[in-house]
Amino acid sequence: MIEAIQSSTPGIRLFRARHALALDPGGALPTRLRVWEGASLELPEGETHYAFALRGPAELVGWAGRFILAEGMYAAVPGSASLGGAGTGIVVSRVGHAGVFCLGGPIEQKGRLRYIDGCTDSLLLPPTRLGDPCLNHLHIPPHTRQTRHTHPSVRVGIIARGSGRCVTPDGEHPLAPGALFVIAPDALHCFHTDDSALDVVVYHPDSDTGPTDEDHPMLNRTIIGKGAPS
Repeated sequence: MIEAIQSSTPGIRLFRARHALALDPGGALPTRLRVWEGASLELPEGETHYAFALRGPAELVGWAGRFILAEGMYAAVPGSASLGGAGTGIVVSRVGHAGVFCLGGPIEQKGRLRYIDGCTDSLLLPPTRLGDPCLNHLHIPPHTRQTRHTHPSVRVGIIARGSGRCVTPDGEHPLAPGALFVIAPDALHCFHTDDSALDVVVYHPDSDTGPTDEDHPMLNRTIIGKGAPS
């Protein structure tokens, strides 16, 4: 079940959402958050939907076909689709963005990349181009006290495994699987763990890394002139 955590800190929202919640509707990164809990969820055209299955199986049906999302799996789906079955999870949709269909997972036991304070992170759904949205798996080991920090754009996350606390200026908020949060730009926060690790799946509406027309593996590894006959 997707659960709520209440925080009075400005910019930190942790809650239970049954209907689409608009995030940054008038800004440059309009995003919608939806939750499905067993009942079918219809996803509209004009958006790219980033889905994570907290519990499975869930059935994903769209223009690319029919797929089963087991627990811990994730997908990027541009355009209209539906999610149904007995599963539970979240969908974060970037309005006006034409992404690439992708299916992956389940998430691993920890991330592939180093992050702050001994944490690790994996890019589950990386940006196709510099600036595109991405979906991440953040792994926080036991007995971690993260440094307080902010992010320049909204963060939408769900606790996939483990337990811990979200620490904000107004106090500490317990985290368990199914806890859903939205962190506004520049909102101060950090995560703490005790004896258990904490695994979080987090959506970013933008990225400052990724391929460009001038910098991508196909272009960079194409050597012209070397060894060519004269």
